[in-house]
Amino acid sequence: MYIMIKFFWAIRALQYKLLMGKVGRLCYMGKPLFLSNPKRIFIGNKVRIFPHFRMEVLDSNSSIVIHDNVSIGQNFHVISGASLHIGTGTTISANVLITNVDHSYADVSSSVMSQSLIVKETTVGDNCFLGVGSVLQAGTCLGSNCVVGANSVVKGVFPERCVIAGVPAKIIKLYDSSTQVWKTMDK
Repeated sequence: MYIMIKFFWAIRALQYKLLMGKVGRLCYMGKPLFLSNPKRIFIGNKVRIFPHFRMEVLDSNSSIVIHDNVSIGQNFHVISGASLHIGTGTTISANVLITNVDHSYADVSSSVMSQSLIVKETTVGDNCFLGVGSVLQAGTCLGSNCVVGANSVVKGVFPERCVIAGVPAKIIKLYDSSTQVWKTMDK
């Protein structure tokens, strides 16, 4: 039964080749919840996307680029007001949000939704793992081989080979290449 479902998801990915900027080879996709500006969404080879994903590209100068061999769990939500990249070999668990857009709140007398957007570079490096329910806010840049703990709220620039967790998220472990040992960070 599961193989049959994946077969239909592979057919759906082929259909999306007509709608999206690019869909690579050997991809499969569950049913989306919402696609905005799909011609500005570029998906590499061997990308697996489970159902109920929502991809929002806010304008024709923005894009979402998902590189090769990425696995994305259900209920994934990504919003881009610039170029947002998800690196090769990354695994994204269920219920994850990634955005490079934030709201201005300069005028406290009017609604946040009526104020301008602030766009900040957001990238996910190669071979990262994003735990269930994690949120990557605008301005987050993850180096390669990072692990983000479940339900973490991440904002900032993080080096490669680190474990990030918490609300707000911080580095809790860092890989020392010279000793080839994971070091726990002081609290």
